[in-house]
Amino acid sequence: MNLKVLLPFQIFAEVAGVTGIVAESIQGSFGLLPNRLDCAAALVPGILTYETPADGTVYLAVDAGVLVKTGADVLVSVHRAIAGANLSVLHQAVKQQFAVLGTQQREVRAAVLKMEGGLIGRLVQFQEAEHGR
Repeated sequence: MNLKVLLPFQIFAEVAGVTGIVAESIQGSFGLLPNRLDCAAALVPGILTYETPADGTVYLAVDAGVLVKTGADVLVSVHRAIAGANLSVLHQAVKQQFAVLGTQQREVRAAVLKMEGGLIGRLVQFQEAEHGR
């Protein structure tokens, strides 16, 4: 099989000669072999595993996305992906990346709360001015 992993703005991986893929969907883990019928699945954040004769088993941590198998081609489109040679290294990389994302998300939430507070304050002032006329 030919596996292509797409991120929003780049091709993350393009691998030929894949002999098997295991991914996680909303219904649970499932496997793909070369002769499996065509299919599509919504992926949940988790570990996507694929095997090739040259590389052996390769692990990818992936975010939510979609997997589509048509013929020998498997296309995976996700928001984020991290490759790892083994699960412990991959686990550490995911923890580090999510820590950074957590900090960024907290900063964005704080900015949004400030904007919402300012908007509510202005609406109150506007309403008071309307009722005062």
